[in-house]
Amino acid sequence: MTAVLKMTNIQKRFGTGHTEVDALTDVNFSIAKDSFVSVIGPSGSGKSTFLTIAGGLQRPTAGKIWINGTDISDLNERQRTQIRFDQLGFILQSSNLVPFLKVHEQFRLVEKLAHHSLQERTDRLLKELDIDQLQHKYPKELSGGEKQRVAIVRALCNDPSLILADEPTASLDSKHAFEVVKILAKEAHEQHKAIIMVTHDERMTQWSDQIYQIEDGHLALKK
Repeated sequence: MTAVLKMTNIQKRFGTGHTEVDALTDVNFSIAKDSFVSVIGPSGSGKSTFLTIAGGLQRPTAGKIWINGTDISDLNERQRTQIRFDQLGFILQSSNLVPFLKVHEQFRLVEKLAHHSLQERTDRLLKELDIDQLQHKYPKELSGGEKQRVAIVRALCNDPSLILADEPTASLDSKHAFEVVKILAKEAHEQHKAIIMVTHDERMTQWSDQIYQIEDGHLALKK
């Protein structure tokens, strides 16, 4: 099966001389559609660096990255931005909703940038996540779990093939955290997505197809 994301021999180095630090060392990773993968590790282990490089938000010091067969390593920033918009969805630990836009307006903003209607898919996602009744509310009127579910819809409404979730449950209580992870697993398996979730909470990995551990910049499949 063709990999949605493939990373080979990735290295990321920060600083120079005595301040030089290797955040990632010889990382090799791939994920196909219909897969939900968790990456765990302590704070400072390289989890977020791994995710931002996977999503083309940072360039690696060395190595290659392919997204749906396209080598993004040498693309210019405009081309990388287009790849991110067309093929990737990002979910962060804080929902990052636009505070002055109502819920339905958050999606219209994405639709405007996409230049085509996302209404049908957005409506389906809102119903599946049980938040269609919140469309005319502002973010300040939502609970933490509701905000995160809106953020998930916003990340998925453009139908990306790869979703990158950076500690998406960190600000939620256990009940809402488990709900969010189950939603991500369902989206991967029923809508044929490739989803990578970075987390420090191993309880959140129980719905994962594979679990990777990252420590001191080294990534390995957990036994």
